[in-house]
Amino acid sequence: MEGQSTHIFFFIALILLPSGCSALDTISANQEIKDGKTLVSAGEMFELGFFSPGKSKNRYLGIWYKKISYGTVVWVANRDTPIKDRSGMLKLSRHGDLVILSGRHNTAVWSSNSAVSVQGNDHVVVQLLDTGNLVVCNKNSTHQNLIWQSFDYPGDTFLPGMKLGKDLVTGLQRYITSWKSPDDPSIGAFSNIHDTNGYPQTLGWHGKVLLGRLGPWNGLGFSGFPSEKGNQIYSSEFVMNEKEIYHRYALKTSVVLRIVLTWDGKTLFLHWIKRIKEWAVYANAAVDSCDRFSLCGPYGICSINKHPPCNCMQGFEPRNPEEWGASDWVSGCIRKKPLNCGNGDGDGDGDGDGFWKIEGVKVPDTRRSSYNVSMTLGECEMACKRNCSCTGYTSLDIRNGGSGCLLWLDKLLDTREYDVNQDIYIRMAASELEGLVDSNSSFNKKKRILVMVLLTSLVVPILFALAYACRKINKPPHMKRQGKWYVHDEKNTSLQMEHLDELQVFSLYEVARATCNFNDSNKIGEGGFGPVYKGVLEDGREIAVKRLSETSQQGLDEFKNEVICIAKLQHRNLVKLLGYCIHQNELILIYEYMTNKSLDWFLFDETKSLMLNWPQRFNIIHGISRGILYLHQDSRLQIIHRDLKAGNILLDGDMNPKISDFGLARKFVGPDTTAKTIKVVGTYGYISPEYAVHGRFSIKSDVFSFGVMVLEIISGKKNKDFSHGDHRDNLLGYAWRLHKEGRSIGLMSASLQASCVVTEVLRSIHVALLCVQHHAEDRPTMLSVVLMLVSEGALPEPKLPAFFIEKSYPEFESLPSVDEHTITQLYAR
Repeated sequence: MEGQSTHIFFFIALILLPSGCSALDTISANQEIKDGKTLVSAGEMFELGFFSPGKSKNRYLGIWYKKISYGTVVWVANRDTPIKDRSGMLKLSRHGDLVILSGRHNTAVWSSNSAVSVQGNDHVVVQLLDTGNLVVCNKNSTHQNLIWQSFDYPGDTFLPGMKLGKDLVTGLQRYITSWKSPDDPSIGAFSNIHDTNGYPQTLGWHGKVLLGRLGPWNGLGFSGFPSEKGNQIYSSEFVMNEKEIYHRYALKTSVVLRIVLTWDGKTLFLHWIKRIKEWAVYANAAVDSCDRFSLCGPYGICSINKHPPCNCMQGFEPRNPEEWGASDWVSGCIRKKPLNCGNGDGDGDGDGDGFWKIEGVKVPDTRRSSYNVSMTLGECEMACKRNCSCTGYTSLDIRNGGSGCLLWLDKLLDTREYDVNQDIYIRMAASELEGLVDSNSSFNKKKRILVMVLLTSLVVPILFALAYACRKINKPPHMKRQGKWYVHDEKNTSLQMEHLDELQVFSLYEVARATCNFNDSNKIGEGGFGPVYKGVLEDGREIAVKRLSETSQQGLDEFKNEVICIAKLQHRNLVKLLGYCIHQNELILIYEYMTNKSLDWFLFDETKSLMLNWPQRFNIIHGISRGILYLHQDSRLQIIHRDLKAGNILLDGDMNPKISDFGLARKFVGPDTTAKTIKVVGTYGYISPEYAVHGRFSIKSDVFSFGVMVLEIISGKKNKDFSHGDHRDNLLGYAWRLHKEGRSIGLMSASLQASCVVTEVLRSIHVALLCVQHHAEDRPTMLSVVLMLVSEGALPEPKLPAFFIEKSYPEFESLPSVDEHTITQLYAR
């Protein structure tokens, strides 16, 4: 009876509740929100109320996410005036002033200072919008006027739709500031301010120390900011007119993104991953050391791919060579020859000077600059030449050949080489410019004749010498003799590896001792490079040792390629290279040891595959995609891997994937993401058609390989071994037919039925089919892939996949026969 009466009482309570009794998003004048009560936006995206951050007991009025990531705070009202108890109350006055009161005497601790004169029929309200903006409006039947909004007073979070910049009419400056600590939202030491001195740009400050800057808007994005390139998650907008200067962003997809200035000074782009219910770093505004403000000083230019990263611009030399040699570049560079403007040609019009073009840069600091939006580049050059204070110029807008004019009127600071089609023209003396032009021009006729004579006289003797050497030189003896190892207890110096100070060089003695003299019992695998052994260093670290075998067709080039690539790459989904060993003909790589070996070790074994449930497989898919995205877009080098396959995906103790084997990787720069080779390398079943048939490889080749891996991860079947039914479909063709028939779930391994999330499986298959489309231009970029995997929006329909039927491409049959590992006639993998 007691349980029955309880149910009756609950039913009566439901009847008595007003219809649509969801939390309110609006309060009117003289209404209040007390501590413990909240406002919730109409779509339940955001919530406003009092909270205590972290371990603090202080109370603050704030706005946080409600529908996702509950409790992630995006705005705080009384940042510097906390309330010590739960007496806080938010109240809206009749004149539109928001006030936070506390204590028995209702003492005001914060106010929006937004009181206005109102008419008798005006209705003032405060409303929380689904954008996260808290607005005070004047509502009646004929008009609605905005009185105040929280978006005008950002905290540490930059939300979509929010403006950062300056209102030139009111003088209001909108910028973001960090919290003091995770437990204290008061204004911290870091700030990002859209500076309007000179041509507008965003500056990152630590107190009064300038840490870095986001370069000015160039028509396509912000100069020197990587996430503007190929970005499909948000769009940026820059507005500059007589009333205001600001930038803001809007989301292109259903993915939730916020930009946060953390308490320790990092500017992070965070997106919400619904599947794992976590915020992931989409981008970091500071990518590398070249993003430190003016690392290389005046007229220095930073390049993260060079060692050292700082060099002087053409026509300049270090101001202090001793400091420069000691890697202290802050004093920068000075001109080798003085300018002639106003000093050498008699008329002061700058005719004695010229300009040297530097291609592909993040433009220098623009606080001491002037600009004109209507000038052509030619007019810009003349304007700079006429002004003796002008040190360089460029186009404001780099689209369609360039337009507008930006002039620098001081030393050029904080310039870096960058993967973008933006050039600057730096001023230098005509005599210096002539020397540079001569040094960069091709040989003159006399020099060419001399070179031809020298080459002709040298070629014949060299050919005879090489022929003789080939007959006399025996193969270098292998270190293994009669089952014993002859090792030396010193670091080998037979081959110099450039710019790899961050890597440890191991002696052969150390490696042999760690692997018990390369004992077969320590062998854990074999690849195209050679055998892989497990080892233990003296300090207890477990390592994986990859040793070049005598029979491998790989060699020094692949070895150096892998070392140089991985040494400069750091990502949670890339295997970590600890060091290397070079001793005579021994080439050895030392990696962190991966407890769970490789993905194919699990995936294609009938018993071991049962250990991989769907959450683990989806985590592997997502991790691989993030790793490839890093290689293609966010890394210092920008890499096309060229041999992505299940065997090159290693798994750590928590089954997190790590991409390995960079021996065949290629670097690329900027938009030049396609290359051609006569030596096609890769693995049968994973290689794209344009690469296999025509030797053309690009980032889309890696996208294809990724798509194959996804289908293999879902199905548990090897693409190269799969053949289905009368159609003789391979795995790609079979997946495509199932998709067209609306039966994609049939591709999934039966072992996943108990653990799968059907929507994730179907979406992953759909994305994979987009990746394996026959034509490279139809395939998405890895940035799009990552976003499609975690978002919920509609996906485009995939076109016919490559190698749809095993015999459907006769030109592919013309390739010579391949073994289990290889698709190339010229190179064994």
